[in-house]
Amino acid sequence: MDIRTVPFDHPDAVKLIDAVQQEYITRYGDPDVTPVDPVEFAPPRGLFLVGYVDGAPAVCGGWRAHDVAEPPLLPGDAEMKRLYVVPAFRGRGLARRMLAELERTAVAAGRKRMVLETGAKQPEAIALYRSSGYEDMPGFGVYAGDELSLCLSKPL
Repeated sequence: MDIRTVPFDHPDAVKLIDAVQQEYITRYGDPDVTPVDPVEFAPPRGLFLVGYVDGAPAVCGGWRAHDVAEPPLLPGDAEMKRLYVVPAFRGRGLARRMLAELERTAVAAGRKRMVLETGAKQPEAIALYRSSGYEDMPGFGVYAGDELSLCLSKPL
């Protein structure tokens, strides 16, 4: 897999983000409504990556910095967003490789902890995160109090 840094609004990123939003609609009935500004994913305060397999965009993910204390979020946190693998490429370890690259780049940018939200109807994602050392944390942002949300964190 060839992992490239791209803008959040790059055509390949948009294609994959649209696909993950459709996945949310299929599983939950609605897209993710978290406010997202593409500039939040621009270095050095964020990053968005697309992984290519044989030239085709196959996986994506990004993180954005949090530097204002909004408990349970802490200054130094990186919030992961839009980790997604195209169905035809699943089962090849691409999500785990992308997760490792997101963590590596967050550490290189001085981030101290990765935080994320995933849904109760995404057992594959939950298994990936738990097997990668992520633990439960209180809900944050639009996810606070949402019974279908699971918020997780991992020290970097």
